[in-house]
Amino acid sequence: MAAPTRVPIPVETAAPGGETNAYVLGETRSLLVDPAAATPALDEALAGRSPHHLLVTHTHPDHVGGVAAYADEATVWARAGYVERFERATGVMPDRVVRPGTTIETDAGTVAVDSMPGHAPDHLVLGVDGDRLVGDLAVATGSVVVGRDDGDMRAYLTALRRLHARDPERLYPGHGPVIDDPRATLERLIRHRLRRERRIVEAVRAGARMLDEVTDAVYEKDISGVRRLATETVGAHLEKLAVEGTVAWDGERANAR
Repeated sequence: MAAPTRVPIPVETAAPGGETNAYVLGETRSLLVDPAAATPALDEALAGRSPHHLLVTHTHPDHVGGVAAYADEATVWARAGYVERFERATGVMPDRVVRPGTTIETDAGTVAVDSMPGHAPDHLVLGVDGDRLVGDLAVATGSVVVGRDDGDMRAYLTALRRLHARDPERLYPGHGPVIDDPRATLERLIRHRLRRERRIVEAVRAGARMLDEVTDAVYEKDISGVRRLATETVGAHLEKLAVEGTVAWDGERANAR
């Protein structure tokens, strides 16, 4: 299968670089993934045609802004169980639903759909031969935000490990460049999360109780520009640790166990 065409789209996003990647697979029978906005560059990648299929990896605002603009002649797919969430995010009623194991035929080959929640509950990963379109599961540099409001840190780490076990050739992320060293990148992301988790446990055992206190204890660098995201991610870690019985956490106050 030919490599997906990556189209970085400037949007309002917390991701570094301020862009979300849309992808086009195929030509006359194409699949458009994550149209963050309707842009001339994306129109050019579609060769002036309407996409045959349209799918998003998840329904966060920075991935769906162009769905309505490209939906008229496309078969629009949404994650089964999250159709209402898709409609709220996009203003579009999907034509069909995908589940783990669903395949979508393009003139570039077959795209296999898998569910890998964590960053978002409806998060999908798309298999393209040995490659994967991974949305916000992985990035080439830095880390992915997994917030307590919409994310699940246990599920996120499980998704990273599942993808690592499948040994993909390349990863096509929702933000930033294509990842040519998938296993090393996934291992780095797993280590980062586990390292952050250890620091959170240490902070709670040292007496940090409120979410802001734990966040301050965990981060050694200045996080004033991303404090909300950092706090939400620490909250997601605390929820995971509470489920696992490592700390006590009631949503406001942490205690050591």
